[in-house]
Amino acid sequence: PLPTEKAMVCFGGMFVELPKAKTREMLRQDQEELDEEINKLRKDLRVKVNRLYEAQGKPELKGFNLNPMSAEEMKLINRILEG
Repeated sequence: PLPTEKAMVCFGGMFVELPKAKTREMLRQDQEELDEEINKLRKDLRVKVNRLYEAQGKPELKGFNLNPMSAEEMKLINRILEG
């Protein structure tokens, strides 16, 4: 049998050797959780900034409710710009 490919992963100062497929899945899950948390923080920040501006008697910021483009959208834009 062929040896399985393994990757060294650091967990709290300790390195552990895990199969690459398992490591890749763990990283994917972590990235999804981080993306969700980032989006939640962005949404909460928008609300807080709007409340701050309202308390200061300033008009709401224009364009502050925009969302960043996804990687797929960026690829399409780049493809269009390249011609």
